[in-house]
Amino acid sequence: MNNSFWTFYNSNLFHVIVSTVVACATSITAIPVIINISTLKNLMASPIERSSHQQATPTLGGVAVFASMLISYFLWENPDEGQLIHLSISSIVILFFLGVKDDILILAPKKKMYVQIGASLLVVVLGDLRIENLFGIFGIYSVPYIISLPLTVFVFIALINAVNLIDGIDGLMGGIGMIAGGLFGIWFYLNEHYALACLAASMAGALLGFLRFNFSKTSKIFMGDTGSLIVGFILALFAVRFIQLNVQYRFDPNSTFAAPILAIIVLVVPIFDTLRVFIIRLKNKKSPFVADRNHLHHLLIDSGLSHFQASLVLWCFTIISTLLFVFISKNAENTTSLYLLCLLFVVYMTVAHLLKTNNQKRLLKLQKQTKSEVETEKPETEEAFKA
Repeated sequence: MNNSFWTFYNSNLFHVIVSTVVACATSITAIPVIINISTLKNLMASPIERSSHQQATPTLGGVAVFASMLISYFLWENPDEGQLIHLSISSIVILFFLGVKDDILILAPKKKMYVQIGASLLVVVLGDLRIENLFGIFGIYSVPYIISLPLTVFVFIALINAVNLIDGIDGLMGGIGMIAGGLFGIWFYLNEHYALACLAASMAGALLGFLRFNFSKTSKIFMGDTGSLIVGFILALFAVRFIQLNVQYRFDPNSTFAAPILAIIVLVVPIFDTLRVFIIRLKNKKSPFVADRNHLHHLLIDSGLSHFQASLVLWCFTIISTLLFVFISKNAENTTSLYLLCLLFVVYMTVAHLLKTNNQKRLLKLQKQTKSEVETEKPETEEAFKA
């Protein structure tokens, strides 16, 4: 029994489990302290017209996620990814300081973009983390080095900002980050990439601890740009590394031939939502970067769902889409997988359109009802005044 215990204690599975638990416990312990400091120093987000919250709320939850994740990750020695992990941690630290400064002082979008590009280049160039193969999608296989560099940096920037855009209601971004990180982490663990598996477990645990307060009514805290930048970067790291490793494991039975498409499916909510709102804004001849309430999570809230219910719908959408895609496209051609992805996007757009149409009808009906009530009360008021 003792031998079995020590074998499990020294196993990578034990490291992954403990990393998750320690990250969650550290996050839960640290966040109340951050809430108190934020309240004392007035580091709060005040509600604006398109906000989904009604009162000033602390925004430095990402600080707890950052600290909890790194503390739990560095409990173990994980040498299998070598320099890539070291460079990734360096990029995460850079984005952490960018996020903290933006949460406190508000930075210009261009400055934020330059730092994001720099942090991405660090892992893409020095860590040789690139999208090298498109697995026959659009008839493209190997991607030349000179093209793979800007393509991979674009993917990093797009995913970082897509994750930031879905941070509009309680629990959504934290839950999606936890689920997507967990799904990638399972694959990394099964394929013996334990450093990435531990990093995924640490992030998932930290986000789980954060969600406990993000949904709280008495001690609420938001992720802020600190958290969304870090989580977005790590998910981009996982997605690109997942694609890269599947090229190397092309003849391994555990590999996923449509790896780029599966990576999109795992991150379906931020990617589809960003595409959708950009299409709508361009159609309405507006800048794609001007914020509004056209996101699917806003439509769900406007339809009467609570923050938890709206987030739960999109969490389930991520999990079900991923499982169905893995099951359906296991032995399918890459072209078939691409068709399935396009079909899923059409379904997403259709549901969002129906929700928006229904919300507009409900609003119009409410306005007519209110107007009718006012007109009914007006004569009574006039008679009372004459009397």
